Amino acid sequence: MFESEIAIVILNFNGHDHLKTFLPSVTANSQGSAIYVIDNASSDNSIAFLKENFPTVRIIQNELNLGFAGGYNKGLSQIIEPHPYFVLLNSDVEVTNAWLAPMHDLLKDNPSIVAVQPKILSYTYKSKFEHAGAAGGFIDKYYFPFCRGRIFDEIEDDNSQYDTTMEVAWTSGAAMMVRSKEFFEIGGFDPDFFAHMEEIDWCLRAQSAGFKLMFCSKSTVYHLGGGTMPYAFPFKTYLNFRNNLSMLIKNHQGLLFPMLFVRMALDGLAALKFLCTGKLALFWAVFKAHMYTYKNLPKNLEKRKQIKAQKEHALVQYKGCIVWNFYIMKNTVYRRLNKRRFEL
Repeated sequence: MFESEIAIVILNFNGHDHLKTFLPSVTANSQGSAIYVIDNASSDNSIAFLKENFPTVRIIQNELNLGFAGGYNKGLSQIIEPHPYFVLLNSDVEVTNAWLAPMHDLLKDNPSIVAVQPKILSYTYKSKFEHAGAAGGFIDKYYFPFCRGRIFDEIEDDNSQYDTTMEVAWTSGAAMMVRSKEFFEIGGFDPDFFAHMEEIDWCLRAQSAGFKLMFCSKSTVYHLGGGTMPYAFPFKTYLNFRNNLSMLIKNHQGLLFPMLFVRMALDGLAALKFLCTGKLALFWAVFKAHMYTYKNLPKNLEKRKQIKAQKEHALVQYKGCIVWNFYIMKNTVYRRLNKRRFEL
C-alpha cells in the first residue's frame, strides 16, 4: 500500500523485553512499511534477539547512548532518502490494525501538516488515555505541557469524548508520523535535551516555521509508559524541568525574561511541595534543573536567536495558566477548560 514510503523507527536501549513483547504487533500490523530499530549501544542481548527472531527488521547501531534526541537524529539521518515519512515509535507501544493509513492520509493530502499522532491509550488500562500524548498535546502560557485526556497526573477514561481529528500544539514522540525531509529542515531534535520534551520543542519550532501538527482520532495505539524511566524517577524529573525551561527560552515569542521569571517561580513552588512531602530527591532535581538553566542561558539564547531569524508564525497555545486551573479552579480535565483561551 505504501511502497515503503513509511519507515517505522524504534529507538532501543537495553529493551530486549519490550521488543519481545511489543514488536510482534508492529510487524503484524504494518505491512508495506520498512521497520528499523536504532540501537543506542545496548549492553543486553537486544541485537542478537532481533537478528534471530526478526530478520526483516533493519538494525542501525549507534556507538554510544545518545539519548532519545541524539539517538534518533543520528539514526534517522541514515535512512532519510528512501522514506518520505518516518514513524517514531517507542519500544513499549502496541499498535493496532490499520493504524498507519489514517495518519498517512492526513500527511499525504495536506502539505501544511508536518506531523501527526494517533490516539494513545494505556497498555495496562486499555480504557484510559496514556500520559505521553493521550489525544494530542498543548502548552499553556507558561509552557507547561498537557493533553486532551491528561493534565499533570490526572488521566481520563476514553469515552470517545475526544474522537475528533484536530490541530494541536505538539505530537507525542511515543508515536508520531512525520515528514522526513522537514524533520531535518526544522533542525531535528535538540541533542542537548537528551530525553524528554525534545518532540515538544521540535513541534514549536515547526509551528514557527509555518507547519501544523495534528491529532488523528482514527488511529489508536497502546503505550506501556515509563518503560525506560519510571514517571517519579528523579533523573526524569530533572530532565523534564530542565528541558521545559530550555524549550521556553528558545521558543517564547514575547518578552522572555518576565515570562522566565514567573515560570521559574512556579517551578520553585513545585520544588517546595516536593520538600514538604519528603521527596528530597525530586526537590534536588528541580534545583539542579535551575542551575543548568542559569549555566546554559547564553547557549539557549543563541538558539533562540537562530529560531527567531526564521519567519515566525503564532504558536497554538492555551492562554490560561494550567497550574491555576488544575490546582485552584479544580478544572482537572481538558473539556472543563475555557476553549476561548486557546489560540488556534
